[in-house]
Amino acid sequence: PLSVDEELPEDTDIPFSADEEPPEEPTDEERVYALSTFYAVEFSTDGDVLSMDISTGELYTEDEIVEIAQSLLAGSRSQGTLSNLVYRVQELENSTLVALMDNTIAKESITSLFRYTLIFGLVALLLMFILANYLSKRILCPIEESYRKQKQFLSDAGHELKTPVAVVETNAELLSREIGENPWLSNIQYENARMAGLIRQMLDLARTESVEVPTERLDFSRIVLGEVLPFESIAYERGICIESEGIDEGIFVNGNSDRLGRLAAILLDNALTHSPAGGSVRVTLLSRRGKAILSVTNEGEEIPKEEREKIFDRFYRADSSRTSREENHYGLGLAIAKAIVVSSRGEIQILCEEGLVTFQVMLPAVR
Repeated sequence: PLSVDEELPEDTDIPFSADEEPPEEPTDEERVYALSTFYAVEFSTDGDVLSMDISTGELYTEDEIVEIAQSLLAGSRSQGTLSNLVYRVQELENSTLVALMDNTIAKESITSLFRYTLIFGLVALLLMFILANYLSKRILCPIEESYRKQKQFLSDAGHELKTPVAVVETNAELLSREIGENPWLSNIQYENARMAGLIRQMLDLARTESVEVPTERLDFSRIVLGEVLPFESIAYERGICIESEGIDEGIFVNGNSDRLGRLAAILLDNALTHSPAGGSVRVTLLSRRGKAILSVTNEGEEIPKEEREKIFDRFYRADSSRTSREENHYGLGLAIAKAIVVSSRGEIQILCEEGLVTFQVMLPAVR
């Protein structure tokens, strides 16, 4: 055993007594805060170290701090950052002081703040998306149901009215053979014919919006030109000239021939209806940037901007200045045209300038 006055060798481990607790290992937080270290090195005018102030030596040794301070002293900047150190070089009366502070905590705090902000922001956006999606479905559900019922009503009403209209037409025809010409009977036949035309258009609109038809690669140029020819005689009777030289050949689209022909016929009929006597209707078809662009232009009054969006609505009629000369128009033709264009993944728009009104249809072109 050693006496009280004797000293233990430096490498001798001293066991802890039973009533003493071994020192605890530093936590991660303590290690991070240990990085918040301040260093100061004072240099003479000759570059010699006059004094040093180092609070801890866990991160850098004195030699390392001196080396870093000398490199900063030789630099041209008086302050800035170097790795994780924030530094400032200050000229004193007879010396130069280089102060450094570890910036690890600030960088860790910014990184943590950004990480948590990103996480909570994404979670909040996800929750808002789910809530907005749920609310939008709840809000749009009645609108979709109303629109579906409206289309179903058009279809059902059209089918239900076909039979009585056909019966009236047959009986009126038989009665005319019995009694001959009669003004009241003629009125019945005329109004019944108008009703039959309206029912046909209602059924066309219902079928266009709800019935999927097979599509194929079609020569759109031939379809448009084929629809122009029957309208030339009608235009001639009204003193209107149809110009169709702008129809390029060999423009193909995917679609249904009956519907695309109906589309061209509706636009031509609309243009002839609203063209003044002695005017002209110009039909062009060209291909640009993968689009087949059909334009039907007629002379006429400019359509007000507030009416351009409504003009494709069902049963919409423009003001009296643009009311059709023909009575067999019910405000369904352009609605049918838009339904055909939408079902063909295209767009339709109205352009008005310099006394000309143009209905322009853009459909995806194929080779």
